[in-house]
Amino acid sequence: MPDKKKELVASLIREGVLKTKEVIEAFNKVPREKFILAKYHNYAYVDEPLPILRGQTISQPFTVAAMTEALRPKKGQKILEIGAGSGYQAAILAEIVGKKGRIITIERVRELAAFAKQNLRKCNYTNVSIIKSDGTMGWKKSAPYNRIIVTASAPEIPTPLIEQLKIGGVM
Repeated sequence: MPDKKKELVASLIREGVLKTKEVIEAFNKVPREKFILAKYHNYAYVDEPLPILRGQTISQPFTVAAMTEALRPKKGQKILEIGAGSGYQAAILAEIVGKKGRIITIERVRELAAFAKQNLRKCNYTNVSIIKSDGTMGWKKSAPYNRIIVTASAPEIPTPLIEQLKIGGVM
């Protein structure tokens, strides 16, 4: 599996998607196979979305890399993620923000929230909180955020998310 991971990361760097040292390091460190269903482990480092639970998918690595690079996360930041899925994107961000940073991720589907929590726990991510809630409302209790990433689809940017972003923050 490590060779497949190295090949994927090298490919994403060649394609110009992975650019920054911190994001590359996070991709090298986070075990994507721990965030997918066991029957898909052989496909963990194929650049494709994979089924998880309730008809949802874990995003393809290209998408996770592009969104993470666009977000420009930094060490020590507090980031809100809308759409926890399997927890993979949160793990990537947790690596980047480090122990002094915080990731709050919201998931509306109960089974996915539990799956993400289980995956993050077994990988020892202690700087991530998973909230079972409606992501369109954000999570005011921990606002404001340095960054907000929306990994779920929405027809428009929900106003509460805009209100919970720090001035000068990135969404």
